[in-house]
Amino acid sequence: MPGSNSCRKIAVVGRGTAGALAAASVSRLHPDKDHELHHIYDSRIPVIGVGEGSWPSLVQQLHRLSGLPHEKVQQRLNATRKYGVQFEGWGRRKSEFIHHFTPQAVSYAYHLSADVMGDLLSEGTRARHIDARVLDITRVDGGAQVEFEDLPPERYDLVFDARGFPRRLDPEEHIEISFIPTNTAVIRRCPSIIEEPPDGPVLKHTYTRAIARPHGWVFVIPLTAHTSYGYIFNRDVSSLEEVEKDFDELLAQDGVAEFEKRAVLRFPNFVHRRIYDGAVARIGNAGGFMEPLEATAIRLAEMQVGMILQMRFNRPAEYHENDVPVVNRFLINDTLTCGLFVGWHYSCGSRYDSPFWRHARDRAWPSYRSATDPAAVGCAALSKFDEMIGLINAPVIDQSDWDRRCGFPLTSFAQMSQGLGA
Repeated sequence: MPGSNSCRKIAVVGRGTAGALAAASVSRLHPDKDHELHHIYDSRIPVIGVGEGSWPSLVQQLHRLSGLPHEKVQQRLNATRKYGVQFEGWGRRKSEFIHHFTPQAVSYAYHLSADVMGDLLSEGTRARHIDARVLDITRVDGGAQVEFEDLPPERYDLVFDARGFPRRLDPEEHIEISFIPTNTAVIRRCPSIIEEPPDGPVLKHTYTRAIARPHGWVFVIPLTAHTSYGYIFNRDVSSLEEVEKDFDELLAQDGVAEFEKRAVLRFPNFVHRRIYDGAVARIGNAGGFMEPLEATAIRLAEMQVGMILQMRFNRPAEYHENDVPVVNRFLINDTLTCGLFVGWHYSCGSRYDSPFWRHARDRAWPSYRSATDPAAVGCAALSKFDEMIGLINAPVIDQSDWDRRCGFPLTSFAQMSQGLGA
């Protein structure tokens, strides 16, 4: 491949979901088997095992990266087959509705245990493992340099930075997705509600539940090993004590008598202005994040890793400088269009007339136009979103427009519009 010679020494920093995907992808996709890959992480930093949803693209991706049959992959991940998201109490039209993957009842993703996915991917990854604290990653002439605590620095042709959220958002470096009104998650692990067959994967159709609650919403992800619950809220609107109390009430309604408290996680909704600079690729939560309402985290990491590797391996080195702004703008646009779709879910409120839902509907969501102004973000996400809203409100949609997408396909916009009453 024409670009492989300029990308012989690669580092992946971080061992979470995005880091595991990047390391496995380098091993599988690099055309030169004698390339050098360093997987760098600090073993003192724990990987939090949160049950996660995904998109259908991950089913094929994990099959390719692991080399295992689909059924074996599903069992290894404690996974169930996710056919969409079931919304309860959202909007103003229906008390319950489902956002299906397309084709409906055919296309499926996984509900999976994120902590074991890293173990699965690492089995097929050929890498030198470096257990050390990384102090800094900087672009240098012809590549990037990683500086360590207690180790000499190393130079690489390409570094995937998968170290997680930035410590703070800097307007010079980050675009805040301010129209998504949540910033904190309380995670609980509860007993499994899925009966796993003794000799094969679970074939039952399952859905991620997204339950509107007074202080935000709760996801319910059914795995074979346990059920993952997460209460997503805004800590500037509701107190943790209020959320914990309402969480207890929901679990009681669901008949859950016991649970394990896993974590209270703070998160920003943002995208990095330089996801890729030619030498450093900020992926996963380092490159951008939005609340888990539509399972965007793994999908964004897939897109970032796949696009950057395909470009680096398949394009001659002399084109890389001109490729960088194109790739970066595409990835920013992709993240922001997903963010607009997720934020739009709050536009019609919910069954609750509470401080959180009034804030989400009347204050946070109306800021989406200024937050994604093309002059401020350098991409056309807002116009693409406006076009999709125009299409679903049109009396007739031309066949040529059926395959249009804005982060999500037109079918997703139509389903959510009908369910929310938007």
